[in-house]
Amino acid sequence: MRLSTRNQIQAKVVEISQGEAIANVVMDAAGQRIVASITVEAVRDLGLAEGSDVIALVKASDVMVAVAE
Repeated sequence: MRLSTRNQIQAKVVEISQGEAIANVVMDAAGQRIVASITVEAVRDLGLAEGSDVIALVKASDVMVAVAE
């Protein structure tokens, strides 16, 4: 599959918290925690489970930057 998304991060699923319609998928990417909110249907369709190797694709129209004071 070829994608236009340039921010592709290899990760492993470490936790999935499912609600009625939305699931929070917690991933570990070389020690960095990434959380994606996706539909429960997508979790099922992708066959996601703890330990799954995944690629986190990040494409955003807004990126905010902050510094500690």
